[in-house]
Amino acid sequence: MLKIGQTNLLTIQSLQTSGAQLINEQGQQIFLPAKFVTDDMAEGDNISVFIYLDKDDQPLATTEQPLVQVGACALLTVVDVNKTGAFLDWGLPKDLLLPFAEQKRRLQPGNKQCVYVYLDKASQRITASSRLNKFLPEINGPFKGGEVVELFFWGKSELGMKAVINNQYLGLLHHQDDYKSVRVGEKRSGFIKSISPEGKINLALHIPNKEQLGDLSEQIYADLKAHGGESSLTDKSSPEAIKAKWQVSKGSYKKALGKLYKQRKISLSDDVIKLID
Repeated sequence: MLKIGQTNLLTIQSLQTSGAQLINEQGQQIFLPAKFVTDDMAEGDNISVFIYLDKDDQPLATTEQPLVQVGACALLTVVDVNKTGAFLDWGLPKDLLLPFAEQKRRLQPGNKQCVYVYLDKASQRITASSRLNKFLPEINGPFKGGEVVELFFWGKSELGMKAVINNQYLGLLHHQDDYKSVRVGEKRSGFIKSISPEGKINLALHIPNKEQLGDLSEQIYADLKAHGGESSLTDKSSPEAIKAKWQVSKGSYKKALGKLYKQRKISLSDDVIKLID
């Protein structure tokens, strides 16, 4: 299926003076205007394109990449407001609609707003919403304490900074957990600090202590999974480098690596540690 509002890998079926006809594995076609066709493109090539709706609400391909795609969040600037809603600059010629019904406050041109982008089921239009908790759950699903995650900070509350976790869930960075160092709209790596009895997700910017998370080997394993399955921080690394990353001694780090090695979860060399599939 062609994925509207997302990047698609498609094949150039034919080249024309007006552009290129693209096709996916299911035989669905879409047009790429000539201004996006480069001299090195040839029939049969696979290219990555973003699919959006033009001014007539017809699907169209572009090699330009927007600031955000369907299923993700971003801090965007309001460029216009009319009777339909606010329109946001997301890096494409046709601005992104934020309907009045999806606004938590009335916006004016120049305002910045954190939004979640979705595909409206009724109109099939790419649409924004500032009501993130309408689309993303606040009760934990897959996460465990100590897991490394990507955070997008989208708002403030009396308790701290509200964050989107891996574009999937909502969590909270509490006041006592260095919340003042982040801003609304900022993206940062962080950690799952704990899960409350009600299932709410508590976050941390620095790796929490052992009492909160469990042993160091679990933390290292989670960090490897979140960063491509390997790390150059081995048991041969300097004590200073290990302390800077994990706030533990080299001896403690070597013991944690040894535990993962014995469990056959990692391979270990002088230069790199890798997860074993």
